[in-house]
Amino acid sequence: MRLCRWAVGVPQRVTLCGDTERRCRRLLAEGAAGGGGEAAVLVPLCSVRGRPALLYTLRCSRLRGPYGGDVSFPGGKRDAEDGGAEGTALREAREELGLSLREESVWGRLRGLPERNGMLVVPVVANLGPLEDLPLSPNPDEVAEVFTLPLEHLLREENQGYTHFRTAGRYGYTLPVFLNGPHRIWGLTAVITELTLELLAPDLYCRKTHVPGRGVTAPQRKA
Repeated sequence: MRLCRWAVGVPQRVTLCGDTERRCRRLLAEGAAGGGGEAAVLVPLCSVRGRPALLYTLRCSRLRGPYGGDVSFPGGKRDAEDGGAEGTALREAREELGLSLREESVWGRLRGLPERNGMLVVPVVANLGPLEDLPLSPNPDEVAEVFTLPLEHLLREENQGYTHFRTAGRYGYTLPVFLNGPHRIWGLTAVITELTLELLAPDLYCRKTHVPGRGVTAPQRKA
């Protein structure tokens, strides 16, 4: 397991405190839906040397199931004792990364999204604070690598792509892809990244993709 921190020398344009946090908390509260979904992921906002970033994990390739070797956010299926999506996301962050986060760090929920088998996944946005202050202890049985991408990197158009998919010979849907980092971000993790960028920087990021609301079969890996 190794920890990578990807740096991009561009001016900082987004913050994670003050007005941004208050606005995001309000929007997430207004858009919150009932129910906890069948699974949840933590969307970990953080800062690296003062630069706002998102934290990702690379799952171990030896993990059973379809997600081994994928870039992801910490998360998994909801347990009965979790008490909702927030509880699931915080528990998974503790199990995968050794992070014991306070509930106050949670900003709220993004809308639930179906994964490749139709299970509803609820993204829970939280601000971890400075990465340098976090005692990360990734679980080697689940996490092969931890890396961050600055928001400035994700907001650059040259690092954004999309892939069209066809079903039954006709256009079906378009999914985002984020490029030029240590690993390509695609699938559900890319969709959640896109929703997070829309939340944090609505004046800097405009969605270029069409994501169906239900019945999605996730694409197979392609370049």
